[in-house]
Amino acid sequence: MSFGQGGPPWGPGGSQTPDWAALAEASEARARRRKWLLIGGGALATVGVAAAVAIAVVTANSDDATASNKPASELPTTADIPGASTAPEPSFEATTPPPPPDPKDYISSAEKDKAPLGPESFFPGTRLTSGERVYKKGDTDSTKKCAAVTQPKLAAVLTRNKCTELLRATYARKGIAVTVGVAVFDTEAQAARAKKQADNGLVKSLSGKGVDPFCRTTICRGTYNAYGRYAYFTTTGFLNGTDVTKKHKNAYEVGDDLARFTFHQINRRGEAQASAAANNPE
Repeated sequence: MSFGQGGPPWGPGGSQTPDWAALAEASEARARRRKWLLIGGGALATVGVAAAVAIAVVTANSDDATASNKPASELPTTADIPGASTAPEPSFEATTPPPPPDPKDYISSAEKDKAPLGPESFFPGTRLTSGERVYKKGDTDSTKKCAAVTQPKLAAVLTRNKCTELLRATYARKGIAVTVGVAVFDTEAQAARAKKQADNGLVKSLSGKGVDPFCRTTICRGTYNAYGRYAYFTTTGFLNGTDVTKKHKNAYEVGDDLARFTFHQINRRGEAQASAAANNPE
């Protein structure tokens, strides 16, 4: 075969050369059509989603609208609405602290009265002040033989009621002296009987420590009292030997001061023990 004549098929005498411009335009047209198809499909999908959401929202709201549009007669009555519970509330028993101990309980029996016992427990210090009156303390003593330091009539009373101890102290002021005697019993009842029966007879006066003897041969004034398991007595007289009569108010005043002081000392004894018990309950 000779290639010298005729040339390639697209050369002179062959098919026409392709229209490159037309081909390019056709390609661009196809690309534009594909792009619009994609955009159109996306828009349709978006519209579909929006429609679905709108339908869901309307459906959800339709229930509330139906309930809110009901007439009042169809709404639940007050009785149907849960209210406060009618079950009884829990209750708690009221508790109150126990009352404080009674001081007198601690001085009414030997079983409970355990504080130290002696002249100093009732008659401390060297002097006693009552208002503006100051008394100097003389001698003190104690004995288990109650009858030995009392006049016969009082001795019989103390023995009959089983006195276990008798404590004495003497005070003096301006020529007048007084001896106080505290008789100790096991029970309050014994002390009360002794006080009731002791309408005569005195505690013997106690001299010493600056106080001269008194009430040995003269008439002196006596007092008789009881508190708790203690009976307490006073013997008051003049140091110069003068008899005490009802007109001697100053002598009565001295005896009353010491009787009152002794009562308070007995009561303080009970208060101290009651306070200790309250602070250290068993």
